[in-house]
Amino acid sequence: MSEDGFRDMREIVDGIYRSESRRVFATLIRLLGDFDIAEEALHEAFRAALEQWPRDGVPANARAWLVSAGRFKAIDGLRRRARFDALDDYAEHAENIADDSAAPESEGIEDDRLRLVFICCHPALSPDAQVALTLREVCGLSTEEIAHAFLTAAPTVAQRIVRAKSKIRDAGIPYQVPAPEELPQRLESVLRVIYLVFNEGYSASSGETLTRHDLSGEAIRLARLLVELLPEPEAMGLLALMLLHESRRAARSSPTGDLILLDEQDRALWNRGHIEEGIALVERALPMRRPGAYCLQAAIAAVHADAPGMNATDWTEIVGLYELLAQAEPSPVVELNRAVAVAMRDGPAAGLALIDAILERGELSDYRLAHAARADLCRRLEKTAEARASYQRALALTRQGPERRFLERRLAQLKN
Repeated sequence: MSEDGFRDMREIVDGIYRSESRRVFATLIRLLGDFDIAEEALHEAFRAALEQWPRDGVPANARAWLVSAGRFKAIDGLRRRARFDALDDYAEHAENIADDSAAPESEGIEDDRLRLVFICCHPALSPDAQVALTLREVCGLSTEEIAHAFLTAAPTVAQRIVRAKSKIRDAGIPYQVPAPEELPQRLESVLRVIYLVFNEGYSASSGETLTRHDLSGEAIRLARLLVELLPEPEAMGLLALMLLHESRRAARSSPTGDLILLDEQDRALWNRGHIEEGIALVERALPMRRPGAYCLQAAIAAVHADAPGMNATDWTEIVGLYELLAQAEPSPVVELNRAVAVAMRDGPAAGLALIDAILERGELSDYRLAHAARADLCRRLEKTAEARASYQRALALTRQGPERRFLERRLAQLKN
């Protein structure tokens, strides 16, 4: 193969790695029963692809080829270790893998990545470890991206991941789907994981791209599978919430990648299919029982999606829904969002007083959106010096290119 041909093949393999590697990894976890062995097998499979595909061509089912190659590479590796180290454990594990290659799928869950989410969310692990491990191993987020989602230090997240994998191995936690009666207990952590994945895709934590469609699309896919498996109101609420947010993707940035806020978006670009599906899910989930946090957030998003414009939005209903949300899941971020809605209903001064009260408590002092919201209200009230200070604070906390450019433009527009 020519140098250009090999370069083209490398790009093809890289593309397949980006789109399929976590699915291949999840299946290898099921087949091999160990995170580290599966990770090594995954890399060996893609190394084999780079060696063989330029000669033989890309197989019709690349994912299946990679799973098969990874499994056989793992078996060969374990047998070599058994001969080299004279340890029976390696040989026994290799033979178990070889004999059990057609291990049956557990009933109820057909997708290995969703299966792996439940494994990573095992109750033996702490909640923070569950989320960190799932984001890293199921979705392939970097330690830094997970740290941003947790608002914590990257080394702390790395330690959580290592300890969680050790816990799974040392405690002999089985690589299998929980029994049906155990599924509801595991739902809360799974929903939290899926939503964090979506948030990283909907508003990337750093870099020059506002969104990462691969992550938000994967979160929606996982949520659809979860609703099919366990049609609980909160699972439906989360899927609705993500669909309603995702419906605005095409309107959230300009052709040059700059951020466009909700009040300036071209609503004709919103995805009506996502909106209709999301509203239908909200209407289905809300009457089932007292609404939880995801259902209430989805209801808020539905009010936005149903309005023809900002001025026509029912801000009274949104403020009321945020008050219910504050009861269901109290947090300073919920208070911040309610304050912004109050500012739209009662004027910027009312909203600014609420945001200042939150910041005076020492909460959200490092949360860029709190300072950006305060800056915007100060700008509307022509408190130029305060607006400039808050914009500068928000800018110092922002790592994403489009958000930084937006804040810089707002700073430049302020009157001296």
